[in-house]
Amino acid sequence: MKFGGSSVADAEKIRNVAGRIAAAREQGDDVVAVLSAMGKTTDGLVALADEISQSPAPREMDMLLSTGERVSCALMAMALHDLGHDAASFTGSQAGILTDTAHTKAKIIEINPGRLLDQLGQGHVVLVAGFQGMSTDRNVTTLGRGGSDTTAVALAAALDAEV
Repeated sequence: MKFGGSSVADAEKIRNVAGRIAAAREQGDDVVAVLSAMGKTTDGLVALADEISQSPAPREMDMLLSTGERVSCALMAMALHDLGHDAASFTGSQAGILTDTAHTKAKIIEINPGRLLDQLGQGHVVLVAGFQGMSTDRNVTTLGRGGSDTTAVALAAALDAEV
């Protein structure tokens, strides 16, 4: 599953999405959900960076912008726990997403989904922060605008998802 920023824009919407994820799990499906940052979070972070620096370093922009999806994933895990479901949230790097070294526009090289498969095997819902990964030189990278969609498609392929 993949949920964009407008789907997780506030607490009520996060609880609604948690209900959809919980319903899928209750039907017996293994669930991996890729989440975007809440609402206009990424735009707000870009604006803040622009207030701080006239020319923010791309590496530091990746560090900053990757935080929005992490917030969404952690809050979603909390909402799912409240609904009685075990859930684990992962950053792109924790999910095994390896990218090239092009900050702010990285390309996925490979995905090593071992940790995700382990969590699924334990019956947990897996939540992955979209739009990000870890470069071959072990830095946080972002995939550029629309990167959560890319994350979802790449994970579906790596996990051999049926749906």
